[in-house]
Amino acid sequence: MRSPRFWTVTLLMVVTLGLLLHRGDVDKVPPTEPLAMIPTTIDGMTSRDYPLADDVLAILGKGDFLNRNYFVKDYGTPAAAPASAPGANYPIGLFIGYFATQRTGQTMHSPLHCLPGSGWVFESSHYSTMDDVQGKRFDIGEYVINNGEEKQYVIYWYQAHGRSVPNEYRARAYMLADAIRTNRTDGAIIRVITPIAPSEPIESARQRALRFTSHLTPYLPRFIPN
Repeated sequence: MRSPRFWTVTLLMVVTLGLLLHRGDVDKVPPTEPLAMIPTTIDGMTSRDYPLADDVLAILGKGDFLNRNYFVKDYGTPAAAPASAPGANYPIGLFIGYFATQRTGQTMHSPLHCLPGSGWVFESSHYSTMDDVQGKRFDIGEYVINNGEEKQYVIYWYQAHGRSVPNEYRARAYMLADAIRTNRTDGAIIRVITPIAPSEPIESARQRALRFTSHLTPYLPRFIPN
């Protein structure tokens, strides 16, 4: 059961959002590069893009989206020898959705809402921090999901104006505050995901996802403005 504090905060956010939507202001949108320009090779891994289906794009709304898998270089060829650790050669999936404006009522969808509808259920979840390869700290969400015998490790957060937030309610509160202070409502959701091998310790999959993420984040300011 939700606490009275939760409903009070939610009501204030809805009222504030309504006021912003009816002010008629035009968002200040800093210049960015398209997400498709994110390097196709990160930490020695090569990649392949997977276009999103039209029905998925219709749900996501107006924005710039990247749906890409990164693979261990040359894995799968006869000359490539798989690593000994279970899951070491598993791919890393990257999804980024960037919205230049959320003033029209179009907001970022939480993975906590969309994954159960796809048959995946949450096994565990928590918030944590991560330092990238340049020493910058990020607040992130981490969770394990399963669909029958399949398991995956997920890292996600909301990114806006140089700020990383793993909680959707806090992200919306920051968005409303930034809309008032700076006339900006742009932001992105970032999700990194990797399968967990049947005999693989969860911590091994976690470290695989964290390593990739720590190499990804230094590129983000080019595509998600601070």
